[in-house]
Amino acid sequence: MINRNVEQQQATITELKSTVAQQQKQIEKQQKQMDIFMAQLKEQAAQIQKVSAQIEVGKPATKVVVNQP
Repeated sequence: MINRNVEQQQATITELKSTVAQQQKQIEKQQKQMDIFMAQLKEQAAQIQKVSAQIEVGKPATKVVVNQP
C-alpha cells in the first residue's frame, strides 16, 4: 500500500515537472513576443513623434484679428 502511494506520488511529481517545463517554454515564447511588440511600439512612437513634429513645423502661424470699434 505504501509502495503504491509512493509510486503515485512519483508519477504525479514527474507529471508536474513536465507541466512546469511546458509552461517555462510558453513563458519564454511569450517573453520573446513581448520584446518584439515593445520594439515595434517604440518604433511607432518614434514615427508618430516625427510626423507630429513635421506637422507642427508646417502649420501656418496663428493670426489674431482685433476688431476695433
